[in-house]
Amino acid sequence: MPEDILSRIVTSKQDEVEAARRRVSEETLWAEAKARRSYRSLIRRLEKPGPSGCNIIAEIKRRSPSKGAIRPDLDPAGYARRYQAGGAAGISVLTDGPFFGGSLKDLEAARDACRLPVLRKDFVVSAYQVVETAARGADAVLLIARILGMSRLQELMALCTELRLEALVEIHTLSDLATATAAGARLIGINNRNLQTFDTDIGTAPALAARMGPGQIVLAASGIETREDIERNLRAGIYNFLVGESLVRADDPTAALRALRGVDSLGRRTDG
Repeated sequence: MPEDILSRIVTSKQDEVEAARRRVSEETLWAEAKARRSYRSLIRRLEKPGPSGCNIIAEIKRRSPSKGAIRPDLDPAGYARRYQAGGAAGISVLTDGPFFGGSLKDLEAARDACRLPVLRKDFVVSAYQVVETAARGADAVLLIARILGMSRLQELMALCTELRLEALVEIHTLSDLATATAAGARLIGINNRNLQTFDTDIGTAPALAARMGPGQIVLAASGIETREDIERNLRAGIYNFLVGESLVRADDPTAALRALRGVDSLGRRTDG
């Protein structure tokens, strides 16, 4: 049986959160979260297709459990500026340290460097992390349905609303979709990657998108590497994407992002 990577990450994350709680109290984070005044809506940017016909959230990450080192020396501020120049709809920052080499400092640096909404992507297991996310200035946070279950997901989504954070709820299966729908999720990210094994099938998103309910905004993530991948999803009615590895590996992230969007350096469509 393949190793359950997700369980290993979640166990590590629970220990990590307890250590963070000892360093900075939740009360302190609440005060910082309440003091913030800058809000950028990710949902508003994803409600309809962008000028090129799609929206891409461009990701900042240094490594992954399945691929190892990707770009260890990545400069989050520099990448945020390059992604903005390439027409990204938002920035995703992986803040997990042990498995992905990220940090909350990466998130803060990326947000300070651009005008785009910034998503904190991590393995959220507690309310502490949601408050921490708002305190560090993120505009949205990833909540994974498989980790949380329906009641916990509802609880954390309510907390997001209180803190003026938007929630991107991640699913991978029909069961996850049922959980997200029951919890009232509006923005749903379909992960083509199975987080238990880290195997990827880019046919997952089109299949699940067909089962979405009215008012739900769908986003496809993982395994999106080429313009052909984008077009396949567009034909399935998906126009929002989260793209990480292919952009981080690219020699020119700005040009790579434009190519995925199907535009040239002047923003003109290249597909007619």
